[in-house]
Amino acid sequence: MPPARAPLRVAIAGATGFLGSALRDHLTAEGHDAVPLTRRIEGAGKDAIHWDPARDELHPRALDGFDAVVNLAGENIAQRWTDDAKRRILESRERATGLLARTIAAMERPPRMLLNASAIGIYGDRGAAALDESSPAGSGFLPDVVRAWERATEPAQRGDVRIVFLRTGLVLDQTGGALQKMLTPFRMGLGGRIGSGEQIMSWISLRDWVRAVEFLLGHGQVSGPVNLVASNPVSNADFTRALGHALGRPTLIPIPEAGVRLAFGEMGEATLLASQRVLPQKLLDYGFTFEHPSIEQALRSALGST
Repeated sequence: MPPARAPLRVAIAGATGFLGSALRDHLTAEGHDAVPLTRRIEGAGKDAIHWDPARDELHPRALDGFDAVVNLAGENIAQRWTDDAKRRILESRERATGLLARTIAAMERPPRMLLNASAIGIYGDRGAAALDESSPAGSGFLPDVVRAWERATEPAQRGDVRIVFLRTGLVLDQTGGALQKMLTPFRMGLGGRIGSGEQIMSWISLRDWVRAVEFLLGHGQVSGPVNLVASNPVSNADFTRALGHALGRPTLIPIPEAGVRLAFGEMGEATLLASQRVLPQKLLDYGFTFEHPSIEQALRSALGST
C-alpha cells in the first residue's frame, strides 16, 4: 500500500469534528502538515486558515502552497429532519464545498487534490444488493443531499486537480459518531437489535478510515467516488451481538421499527432501518489493506481493547 508522499501540506475543513480531529492527529503523526480551516478570526494565522462558508468568506490566496484540501464540513445528519433541519443539512454542504471549489478554480497554482466528504447514503435503502462505486444513486432526501454535495465540487474539476468523494459509512470509535451514542445503553444491558435486525450495516474502524484517507492522498491514480467502508458488512443483528460480546453485556432488548419512527421520524427510517451492503471496491483494487477487516476486530479497536 503506497503511503502518502511525505510531507504533504493539507488544509482540513471540519478539522474539529469527530473525523476531522482524528485525521489531523493521524496526518501530523505521519509527518504531514495538517492545517485546519476555522471560523474564528482570532484563531487564524500560520497554523489555521480563516473561512466562513455562511458568508462566502475565504481569502483567494488562503490555499496557496497546499498540496491538498480535505473537506469534512457539514451539518450533523443525526437529528430529526424538520424542514428547517433539511435546509441546514443541504445548504451547509453546498456552501462549504462550493466555496472551496470556487477558490481552487480561481487559483493560478491550486492544490493538486480535493478530497471531499460524501456518504454511502447516496445509494439509498437497497436491501441485500451488493453496491460498489459504479452503483447508481438511490432516491430520497439523503441520496439527493449527497448528489448535490458531490456536484458542488464542479468548479474545481479542471486541469490537474484530482477530486475524490469520500463516501463514508458507519465509522466506529468510542470517541464519537454513532458508536459513542450506543455505548451507554449497551453497557447498561439495554442494547438490542433495531427492527428486524436484518438490515445490512456498512462500517469501518476509525483507524482504517484515517489510513484510507492518507492512502488516497498519496495515490494519484484514484479519483471520483471511493467507498470508505470495510469489506465485510454485517446485519444489524450481528453487529448488536458483536458489540454486546465486546462489552460483556446482554443484548436482549430490541427496538421495534415503530419506536424508531416515533423517536426519530424520517431520519431514523433512512439511517437506522435502511439496508446497504456497500463494498470498498476501489480501495481493494488499488491495494489498500485493512487493519480491522472484521467487525470483532473493529469493535475491539474502537473500545481500546487492542
